[in-house]
Amino acid sequence: MAHVINDECVSCGACAAACPVSAISEGDGKYVVDAATCIDCGACEGECPTGAIQAE
Repeated sequence: MAHVINDECVSCGACAAACPVSAISEGDGKYVVDAATCIDCGACEGECPTGAIQAE
C-alpha cells in the first residue's frame, strides 16, 4: 500500500530527497507519490515538516 501526500504539503521537497526509490516527484502545487514505485517504507513520513504524508 503506497503513501499519499495531502493538501498540507508545502512543496519543500524533503520527502523526495528521503525516498530510496525516487517514487516522489513535484506535482501541481504539491508533491505526489507514484503508487506503482512506492515500497511503503515510510522514510518520507518522518521527513515531512507538516505531517502531510500518510499510509493510504
